[in-house]
Amino acid sequence: MSHREPHAVTEPRTGAVMGMRGCERAHECSSDRPGHGLHAMQLRLSTATPSKWVDAIVTAVDGDGFATLAAIDGGGTRRVWHHDAFAGTLRLGDPVAVHAVYGVLAAGGQRFSVAE
Repeated sequence: MSHREPHAVTEPRTGAVMGMRGCERAHECSSDRPGHGLHAMQLRLSTATPSKWVDAIVTAVDGDGFATLAAIDGGGTRRVWHHDAFAGTLRLGDPVAVHAVYGVLAAGGQRFSVAE
């Protein structure tokens, strides 16, 4: 029977440090974690479940990749993140839709993977 040493205590990482781990430049990122690249299955599943889309209006957007969305049906607000700051396409007042299950944001003809 071997003796096991306890693991060292680690500090949790949050925010941009955690989200950007592994991708130095957004346009070169190959990660399919939430808020990074949109995985083909994520897109397909969000398309196959149209009842889970929530229509919203962009109420805030910042350069760190966060956007605040107000649901049109009065369902409150959501704050979502995308590592490329939505490629600079989101503006205040823009109508968007966010998939409540699969983490996809639809803005016009573009689709983004988002982390809440």
